[in-house]
This record gives sequence, structure tokens and C-alpha cells, in this order.
Amino acid sequence: MKKLFAEFFGTYWLVFGGCGSALFAAGIPDLGIGFAGVSLAFGLTVLTMAYAVGHISGGHFNPAVSFGLWAGGRFSAKELVPYIIAQCVGAIAAAGTLYTIASGKAGFMIDNTKAGAFASNGFGTLSPDGYSMQAAFIAEFVLTLFFVLVILGATDKFANGKFAGIAIGFALTLIHLISIPITNTSVNPARSLSQALFVGGEPLSQVWLFWLAPILGAIVAGFIYKNLLQDTSEA
Repeated sequence: MKKLFAEFFGTYWLVFGGCGSALFAAGIPDLGIGFAGVSLAFGLTVLTMAYAVGHISGGHFNPAVSFGLWAGGRFSAKELVPYIIAQCVGAIAAAGTLYTIASGKAGFMIDNTKAGAFASNGFGTLSPDGYSMQAAFIAEFVLTLFFVLVILGATDKFANGKFAGIAIGFALTLIHLISIPITNTSVNPARSLSQALFVGGEPLSQVWLFWLAPILGAIVAGFIYKNLLQDTSEA
């Protein structure tokens, strides 16, 4: 249960900090943090929680990462479902908190025909810069693949584990710098689901891509690292 609570709180912080920065701080005239600030916020959420609770649960905070670590031989299949449930519940709880806070401003409403509504992900007309479903799928697949490669490499027994959280946090920052204009950046099915549930409409109907592409990318990364990159010699 401690592991599951760690995943709950870690994923909650990721969604609250990352999506919260997009909702409340990105677009303030003259002072807004913009794409770069949102990208850094997502990276900082993972970095901080990796050091706070990573030693308890492994610090996945993302169903795709759990699948990738399983494919890489670092995680038990029997723990996949409990971890994913904890991650999704944490993400949805964070989205609910964000919705409650956002509702405290006069005139608040969610326009589910608008790209990025309530920090949701999307493609086609719901892509921030109009990218197609194919482009979105490729971006999410490739970026999650490399994210999981970074995680597997940074946490390898031969790596300097003290700096793993920094590498992983900056990797997520870079991923957002690349892909916010494409999909509003997912690489995390729980993060996509939580926002889409509150937005509804077309964003919710598109959430399948933000489960399928990241999970497939993560699984491929796990197999690549395990079979092509991992040093199997004794430490």
C-alpha cells in the first residue's frame, strides 16, 4: 500500500503542477510562463517526486513508464494493474482539484472544441498547432520511447543513481518543449485521461491515442534497453 500511495501522490503532483501551470500561469499577460515555463513545471514535478517518493515505489507516476519498466525486466507484471489504478486515481484527483480552483474565477468554463482546453491533449483540430492524428501518434510514441530509455539508463545499476531524478526531470522538460505544439504533450496516459474526463466531448474521444502510443513506445523502449543496451556483466 505504501507503494500505491507513493504512486498516487506522485501522479497527483505531476498533474497538479504540470497542468496547473498551464491553466493558471501560462497565459497571464506580460507575466505568463508560456510553453517553456509549462515544460519546466512538468519536469520539476517528476524531479521533486522522484526524490521524495521514488525510493518507495520506484517513481513511475505514469502507466506507460510502468509498462516500459515491465518490458525492461525491472517491474513485475502482477503489480501493473494496481500501479496503473493508483496513478489514474491520483491524476483524476488532481484534475478535480484544478477544476475546483479554476471554478473560483468568475466566467470560468471549459470549451471542449478548443485545443488544449483544461490542459487536455488532442490531434487534428484539437492539436495546439493543427497536427494530424498520424503526426500525434508518432510524436507520442517516439518521445515516450526515449523518455523510458532515459529512465532505464539513469536508474541502471551501473549509473550514478543520485542524479537519476535530475536526468528524468530534464528529459520530461525537453519532451514538453518539443511537443506542446503537437499534442499539448501527453507521454502519460493517466495525465491525458484525467483532463479529458473533465473536458468531455471530442478530447475524451481522442484519449485512446494518448494511451496507445505512449504505452507502445514505452514497451519498445523496454525491449530495446534490455536486449540492446543493458550491460549484463556483474557490477
